[in-house]
Amino acid sequence: MNKKVKDKMVFWLFLVPALASFIIVVVIPFFMGVYYSMTDWTAVAGSEPKWVGFANYKSMFRDVAFQYSFLRTFLFTLLSVIAINGMALTLAFLVTREIKFKNFFRVGFFIPNLIGGLVLGYIWQFIFKSVVPSIGTLLGIEALENLLILAEPNLTLFGLIFAFTWQYAGYIMMIYVAALLNVPQELIEASEIDGANFVQRLRNITMPMIAQAFTITSFLTLVTSFKQYDIIVALSNGGPASNFRGTIVNSSEMLAVHIYSVAFKYNNMAEGQARAIIFFLVLSVVSIGQVYYNKKKEVEM
Repeated sequence: MNKKVKDKMVFWLFLVPALASFIIVVVIPFFMGVYYSMTDWTAVAGSEPKWVGFANYKSMFRDVAFQYSFLRTFLFTLLSVIAINGMALTLAFLVTREIKFKNFFRVGFFIPNLIGGLVLGYIWQFIFKSVVPSIGTLLGIEALENLLILAEPNLTLFGLIFAFTWQYAGYIMMIYVAALLNVPQELIEASEIDGANFVQRLRNITMPMIAQAFTITSFLTLVTSFKQYDIIVALSNGGPASNFRGTIVNSSEMLAVHIYSVAFKYNNMAEGQARAIIFFLVLSVVSIGQVYYNKKKEVEM
């Protein structure tokens, strides 16, 4: 047996188990889901799903709660991507400077990412409900004392973004730290000698040199924000109620939470599956578009 054949055998020996697992766990369930999304499946024991075609998709797009959840998810994602990347880049600049205890700060900023989403949600629920009003009482600030973040739709959204940024910014920071440490110091020193200020160095040297990191971090924050579930369930459980086009909706019920509610709370498995398919397609298109756009910006830089 020659070396080329042997290498191919080793290649397939390692690839087949992973490929088979991917097909069994991801590909087959996906196409089964596409089929079930076109039936009246309820998962009730003894009931056989009947073919209904695109009826679930039609009812989904007419559903005001789905429309609101869709728009709210896009808003949450947009604001989260900006907040997380802005905070992460700021922290990365801080911990890559020559300051004392910079390794301690790196660890401290990263630790929130190790806390599970449900636990983190309950922590911030306690902070928003009890700690913030108590601080307002202690300081005599009436506005802070009466601030009910989880009782007002827009404030709840910003509370979710704040908690999510607190958790995830440290992880994204580490990617920016790695990118910043790879920027040649000779270029920075030469620009300083030429009289370039911080903003000029940032725009003309640092940003182009870490453009690849922006592609990665934007993709990670976009996908993670779009499919956020556990923090929302623990912090607000989709509430509080709001009015949208004359219909009462849950103001912080993002798409992932909405799909779970439709499928499991109301036992509309087929409708939930149809919404999950659309969720997957939209997320795929948005994430691929974002990567393509960022890759073009890398070349331009």
